[in-house]
Amino acid sequence: MSVEAKLAELGLTLPEPAAPVAAYVPVVVANGLAHVSGQVSMRDGKLIKGRLGESVTPDEGIAAAQACGLMILAQLKAALGSLDRVERVVKLGAFVNSTAEFIDQPKIANGASELMVAVFGEAGRHARAAVGVPSLPLGVAVEIDAIVAVRAD
Repeated sequence: MSVEAKLAELGLTLPEPAAPVAAYVPVVVANGLAHVSGQVSMRDGKLIKGRLGESVTPDEGIAAAQACGLMILAQLKAALGSLDRVERVVKLGAFVNSTAEFIDQPKIANGASELMVAVFGEAGRHARAAVGVPSLPLGVAVEIDAIVAVRAD
């Protein structure tokens, strides 16, 4: 089954790839790896803002992380032409805008991690970092970057 068919089976639709907001590119492919720049939490073109432990609930944070994961997939599709070129998700780096008292960053990051496994199966299992930060660009709740192994054209 193609990745596109798997997304449809899961009832998921990829967003339009977001344009960079600063001096970087969304994806760089080098030596068989796609390095995806940090994708901020947004849904339907609107930023998902706030801090975990303050104005964002854990469930909202998990959904924000899943939205980051979907944007990672959208950026990969735009850069690679097809998500079927993804060989393996190697690593995700999750940054969670949270208070000093909030300690469930790994649970929030699972929103993106579980998405990758649902879409790619075993090839979606990856190494990961999940860290709390006092703020993120544009006030978003979550930002996630990725390293993905890709097949040649």
